[in-house]
Amino acid sequence: MTARRIAYQGEPGSNSHTVCQQHYPDWEAVACASFEDVFATVENGDAELAMIPIDNSIAGRVSDIHHFLPASDLHIVGEHFLRIQFHLMATAGATLDTIRTVHSHVHALGQCRRIIREHGLVPVIAGDTAGAAREVAEAGDPTQAAIAPPLAAEIYGLEILAPDVEDEDHNTTRFVVLSRDFVQAPRGEGPVVTSFIFNVRNLPAALYKALGGFATNGVNMTKLESYMVGGHFAATQFLAEVDGHPEDAGLKNALEELEFFTTDVKILGVYPADAFRDG
Repeated sequence: MTARRIAYQGEPGSNSHTVCQQHYPDWEAVACASFEDVFATVENGDAELAMIPIDNSIAGRVSDIHHFLPASDLHIVGEHFLRIQFHLMATAGATLDTIRTVHSHVHALGQCRRIIREHGLVPVIAGDTAGAAREVAEAGDPTQAAIAPPLAAEIYGLEILAPDVEDEDHNTTRFVVLSRDFVQAPRGEGPVVTSFIFNVRNLPAALYKALGGFATNGVNMTKLESYMVGGHFAATQFLAEVDGHPEDAGLKNALEELEFFTTDVKILGVYPADAFRDG
């Protein structure tokens, strides 16, 4: 039987690869160069699912995703949270005394300033954390190190010089799982998240009125992101997430009221809430 496939952006050993292994261990994880490639891989049937980062507790939203989601025909069918771990790693024989440069993605370098400063390392920006680990392994130079997830050291045969070098211990990324099929979580079998997008009408207080129904119906909104559509300053699109199922009376009423003040409402997904939210 052919293994089912789940696509992710980045190189083998990345955080996206790690979360695929954790939650889909029997699936073949397919590395893609860009988010656009990930979406295309699922849309054309080369993979059943995609694992996409959408928010980080330090860096905020992953902006590219908020532009791909509305235009895509994919649906959110799940979510997973990953506590981000970065290790300082290098080739066999290298030590904290031999390394001079540290290679990683710009965000990872920014999240690991303390160890870089303590050892006087020169940061070198790479396109991807796992890619930086691969490049350091290929170079075989004991003066070079990489900051990357633990899985990258395992894949590329690097030694850990210092574990957990991130500055903040709450660094967490939220990933969503995308599918071509709209698979709605059942009602009444645990907490559910509903994600949707909408465009407000270009009227005074339109957003205030659009969101009023969620307040009056007791619906908890956990996310509201805005961005322009097609470069038009007057046309604003919103991505929202709420606790609850569209068949719940309160959320059903709120969504009906929303339609009076919007030009378009599109449900992106109705999926089980990850247990991480309870913490």
